[in-house]
Amino acid sequence: MSREREPPGARGVPDVPDVVELDGQARVLGEVRTPGDKSVSHRAVLLAALGEGRSEVHGMSDGDDVARTVGCVAALGADVAPMGQGGLAVEGGRDRIRPDGVVLECGNSGTTIRLCCGVVAGLGGRARLDGDASLRTRPMDRVAAPLRQMGATVTGEGPSCTPPLEVAGGTLRAITYRLPVASAQVKSAVLLAGLGADGPTTVVEPVRTRAHTERMLARVASRVDVVERADGRHTTVWPSALLPAVWRVPGDPSQAAFFLVAALLAERGEVAVRGVECSAERTGFVDVLAEMGAHVLRHVVRGETGDLVATSSALTAATVAAERVPSMDEVPALAVAAAAATGITTFLDAGELRVKESDRLEATARLVTALGASAEVDGDALVVHGLGSARAFTRLEYDAAGDHRMAMAAAVAATVGQGGVVAGFSGVATSYPRFLADLASLR
Repeated sequence: MSREREPPGARGVPDVPDVVELDGQARVLGEVRTPGDKSVSHRAVLLAALGEGRSEVHGMSDGDDVARTVGCVAALGADVAPMGQGGLAVEGGRDRIRPDGVVLECGNSGTTIRLCCGVVAGLGGRARLDGDASLRTRPMDRVAAPLRQMGATVTGEGPSCTPPLEVAGGTLRAITYRLPVASAQVKSAVLLAGLGADGPTTVVEPVRTRAHTERMLARVASRVDVVERADGRHTTVWPSALLPAVWRVPGDPSQAAFFLVAALLAERGEVAVRGVECSAERTGFVDVLAEMGAHVLRHVVRGETGDLVATSSALTAATVAAERVPSMDEVPALAVAAAAATGITTFLDAGELRVKESDRLEATARLVTALGASAEVDGDALVVHGLGSARAFTRLEYDAAGDHRMAMAAAVAATVGQGGVVAGFSGVATSYPRFLADLASLR
């Protein structure tokens, strides 16, 4: 897939090669710290821009996706200034940030465009939101539908409302919206828009998704309620100005999954990933791996931040329901683990993978096949026939087509197997520019 965007280094993001060659290795040992959690980073930057005064964000992701969110809040009028050690100072407030005909360039970041739709709708005014060639293929109808119910105008291309988008807000109606598909991004967009509504706005989740937005809003908004009921989790936000805050972003557990799988599949593996977000909504993949026989330990250090430690394990197949990994971000890494497991692993209701940075359902099946295992897509299910060991992997030749998670999953598979070449790797700059260096450190 072609990707029209600035070179990765153009926005202060390190360059990442598009083709990498990796050697297979028997040992994967050491410790790493993943970049700041992308989900928290996006939300911290947006809440800092909405906060009435000066906020700080520390430890945020250094990838291009979050850089796009920073660029968007600056375009809206927030005063953004870098601080030492990768921090960011943001002077914001509703009188300062106004979407008066601005163009928000979202690059390849689906989180940026969806959350900014909610922000713009809640602020009033009008903005155009656009992205690269990949983002322009991704449907935005799921976020457009509830915002239109609230009274915002959201227009895009075609029936699935693909970018570029035109969003106009104003005085919004408070609604109760039941998510038809689990999506933390859609939930977040509605809650952020609800800050500017005429009453309490509620999102009902039959399947729980990551809860960063409501937890972070509860810290800086006047009132946020979260209630667990028989039909799902009800999150309600009241219209409110936001307080400024100092945000400290934990490490990204979705990125940790790649290193944990590498340790599990290596002939001799032991890896500790330090300081990551360990909430239940973000570490369902750890429970899946444990069911497959993986030795993975959680050590919670403070609050919901802790360390994840994995050691070499013989894995067996499992059946993985979508609600166990609601964002589906960890499925490519889990599929590599399944390819090395004994038996047949099935990922159920995985259709959401089709509308990621690439069609990850097909791309993941293609990766498993390239490793010498077999996989088939059966409707919205992915079925992986494991080889019993990563030592049985063939030398890998794989094109990730610019999808960062497919590229990192392929790199891990090559490392614990017979080595290989991964093309289309430069997309890793969107989320984890130093991934190769951190992977190489585990020798």
